Amino acid sequence: MPLAPDRQLARLRARCAKHAAELAKVGFMLKGTVKQRMLPCGSPGCRCHGDPPQLHGPYWQWTSKVRGKTVSRMLREHQARRYQEWIANWKRFDKIAEAMHELSARADALLRSQEQATRTHEVRSRHRPQPRKSAARR
Repeated sequence: MPLAPDRQLARLRARCAKHAAELAKVGFMLKGTVKQRMLPCGSPGCRCHGDPPQLHGPYWQWTSKVRGKTVSRMLREHQARRYQEWIANWKRFDKIAEAMHELSARADALLRSQEQATRTHEVRSRHRPQPRKSAARR
């Protein structure tokens, strides 16, 4: 048996409040990726330009889009760990925000259907045909 609309809305609000509490715990966040890379240097006679190349590294690199441009930054290992944590926070934030968006869409659909039912009821009650007076009473 489906729940009454008011109870459904209360449950959606409670779930949304739970997600909001989770958001408060997220902390700093960054978008992007952190990767370990092996790179060649600029010295032409170095082993990294040999066959097969023996590249330098590993180096940590963060890459992200900032104002529509790709930005890359070389990181130290401790910075890479921090960036990875903050990127994980971003993903967690995004997942929670998406869940809240879905709950909001469901609440909107529920409220719109309630409003539609109310409007339909009002229109029907305004347009009820009046009982005809009998010819004897005229």
